[in-house]
Amino acid sequence: MRSIWKGAISFGLVTIPVKLYSATEQKDVTFHQVHREDAGRIKYKRVCTVDGEEVPYSEIAKGYELPGGEVVVLTDEDFADLPLSTSRRIDVLQFTPADQLDPILFNKSYYLEPDAAGVKPYILLRDALERTGQVAIVKVALRQRESLAALRIRDGVFVLETMLWPDEVRDPGFAFQDEEVEVRPQELQMAESLIETMAGEFDPTEYHDAYREALQQVIEAKVEGRELIRPEAAEQAGPAVDLMAALRASVDAAKREREGGREKAPAEKKKAPAKAAKGAESQADEKGEKDGKKEAAPKRRTRKTA
Repeated sequence: MRSIWKGAISFGLVTIPVKLYSATEQKDVTFHQVHREDAGRIKYKRVCTVDGEEVPYSEIAKGYELPGGEVVVLTDEDFADLPLSTSRRIDVLQFTPADQLDPILFNKSYYLEPDAAGVKPYILLRDALERTGQVAIVKVALRQRESLAALRIRDGVFVLETMLWPDEVRDPGFAFQDEEVEVRPQELQMAESLIETMAGEFDPTEYHDAYREALQQVIEAKVEGRELIRPEAAEQAGPAVDLMAALRASVDAAKREREGGREKAPAEKKKAPAKAAKGAESQADEKGEKDGKKEAAPKRRTRKTA
């Protein structure tokens, strides 16, 4: 990993020099826009809507549009003059229990590595936070934007979780929240039973991005020139007529999977040989019919008349 920022954790009279690294990365398959006929890359020009001329990057500025349609133009010098008190510091504002932070506020995760001179205070603060079960609420400026953030521990390393400001979280305000919906005790009990049946320790390594893997296989097949086989579409389940029946069926299915996987029904096993025999008989009839046609073909010839 390569550090993307250098600064220091600052709380009280203690300063811990650190380096910042991106803790996550997207594994999406990336594409370029190309011409379908010859795979040529598609390029876009930056054209001014007023004079129609192409504009180089050196002449591009940021514009803030007012409600009346007027535009305020801001240059790099305008942003450079803005005072950021936390330009190179992670300022600790307070310590708070981790369970008081709503995960919806978390935005982006970063690892913090101490410099050689900051290893001891780094470990001291880390161990103190782990023993007290607290996280640090901090302010930090990244990419010319000051953010609220949380400082927590993961695998012995500080993780800086940048957070949204409270006014950046939307209020759901959906209409169904005001509706009076009656839930029967039996339905609630069955739903709780389903939850208990499917409960388990979360292991993220058990899950994978099936879509990305399938897309990568399509690309590899294109490279190798192999013929692609389209898998049969899975049958779509119809809408549940009875909520209790749907919940009961879900509980039964979850139990079967928990016990070692879903087994085929005995009826399906019995039908399989009959179906195979029927298929073999059909193929034999079809072959016999074709052979019969071949033998009968000479008999249909007619004699030409002069």
